[in-house]
Amino acid sequence: MTDTPSRLNTGSHDLPVSPELSRFMAGDWAASALPGATRVPAHAVAPARRARLSALFPGERLIVPAGELRVRSNDCDHRFRPHSAYAWLTGLTGEDQVGHVLVMEPSGPHGHEAVLYLRPRSPRAGGNEEFYRDRRYGEFWVGRRPDLAEAERLTGIRCAHLDALGSPAGRVAGTDRDLTVALSELRLVKDAWEVEQLQLAVDHTAAGFEDVVRALPRALAHPRGERWIEGVFGLRARAEGNGTGYETIAASGAHACVLHWIRNDGRLSGDELLLLDAGVETDTLYTADITRTLPLSGRFSPVQRQVYELVLAAQDAGMAALRPGASFRDFHRAGMRVIAEGLAEWGVLKDAEGDLHRRYTLCSSGHMLGLDVHDCAKARAETYLDGVLEEGQVLTVEPGLYLQPDDETLPAELRGIGVRIEDDLVITADGARLMSGALPRTVAGIEEWMGQLLDAR
Repeated sequence: MTDTPSRLNTGSHDLPVSPELSRFMAGDWAASALPGATRVPAHAVAPARRARLSALFPGERLIVPAGELRVRSNDCDHRFRPHSAYAWLTGLTGEDQVGHVLVMEPSGPHGHEAVLYLRPRSPRAGGNEEFYRDRRYGEFWVGRRPDLAEAERLTGIRCAHLDALGSPAGRVAGTDRDLTVALSELRLVKDAWEVEQLQLAVDHTAAGFEDVVRALPRALAHPRGERWIEGVFGLRARAEGNGTGYETIAASGAHACVLHWIRNDGRLSGDELLLLDAGVETDTLYTADITRTLPLSGRFSPVQRQVYELVLAAQDAGMAALRPGASFRDFHRAGMRVIAEGLAEWGVLKDAEGDLHRRYTLCSSGHMLGLDVHDCAKARAETYLDGVLEEGQVLTVEPGLYLQPDDETLPAELRGIGVRIEDDLVITADGARLMSGALPRTVAGIEEWMGQLLDAR
């Protein structure tokens, strides 16, 4: 038996390979080229993105890695997703991009030539055993990669073998602050193609929410109803796109007071609310981010309606503040003004002044959205959080009230109720367009929508 070459990623329980098997595996394989017309979906828009980056760093080598695999446990890796900046510049979004690197080589006085260094398809002759023995990169283990010529046709970028990269000097995304910031800020305003991808993500997400409502009877009967909800939405996300854009929050009852509740191990009760925060990520890696808080009985109780309608009023105020030229923080301030006044009317706060309302709201009311659920997070404050809104930006508006079950400043009937309403909007020339309007937001609208879906089962 032959020894396992150290360059191959094999597992502890892989069988050794005899010389006879090695020779047998090396021949008699039919040609299987990729279709000649295949292009990445962003093929037409990616060159302009690279040109914008090039203009910011004349004469400097720029290095944008796709990223590496991370071990989940022993010889099992986490599912790979390429870095968002790499995907934005190349249009490549698949799991086969592990270890690949985009290099922007200075070319001429001001421009750059993009060169993509990648691990091409393994040859099946000449003693190369990677294609059937390597668990991380072998074609028979993880699927086919393009060869260099195919990769050039896919992307329109000159491609070279990863082994030829070496250790070039230059600015490296992720470690060089200026380059990392620039790559975030260049993505603040979405082009028309990106808005289309985000709308697709939103539409698939709306379908996933419908799936969840139809599944409520079975979820209510299951001891881990929250997990059932998570699984139902996850099926839609994997069937329609790359998966979920972030870990689904399926929080019932008091779990909804935990902002990032992803354990999802609770039982559902018909007299409680379900806070579902979920988003489908498209195959091009753009994600939606939507939250609905639903009465598990199909109808809101009076106290649930009271809390919900205050949050809805805050969201309405926030949405009304969206327009080009407005401060990014204006929509949050508008929503929180409504929340504070409502809490004062309820007698929870003495008055609406100051920031004491934050005990019950905790976080900001929205964020940029795109390739990442919290998109452009490395942008400077002056261009994002303290900046102004521009046409083409896509963001969420998501005020919430999280009335903790052990909070003695609250009347007993309010404790343990968590409500968040989150929608995705794109800034237009004169305001904002609601992208997630297919999902109802009002109490009456939600009750009617749920009733129709449950009756149609």
